[in-house]
Amino acid sequence: MQRSLLLAKIHNCTLTDANINYMGSISIDKTLLDAAGILPYEQVQVVNIANGERFITYAITAPANSGAIELNGAAARLGVKGDRLIIMTYAQFTEEELKNYYPTVVMVDQNNGILEVRRYVNELFKDSVIV
Repeated sequence: MQRSLLLAKIHNCTLTDANINYMGSISIDKTLLDAAGILPYEQVQVVNIANGERFITYAITAPANSGAIELNGAAARLGVKGDRLIIMTYAQFTEEELKNYYPTVVMVDQNNGILEVRRYVNELFKDSVIV
């Protein structure tokens, strides 16, 4: 049996732009992608804290240290510049893999700079550590 659990999250980031004319996806600062372990073209779930919208798209790389978080294509209608977002990925794990399971949470400031990176320790989120 496999279970689907949170793999990584960029928490409380700020939407910097919305471009309806782009083909689709969400552009994310490469520094944030790397810190969270999210790959280019990986499926992500986006939650807009401002309006409650939840949707699935895929990540594309924005320039490193740019602070860019941009909704593209149809998703651009689901947020406006300045909205706060949570961006999450999930993975499927076997019971054996769960023994070494540690989700990564990237906490950011209002300019999408990294404040800290947390890895939750096992016993399903009993404690967290900052790395």
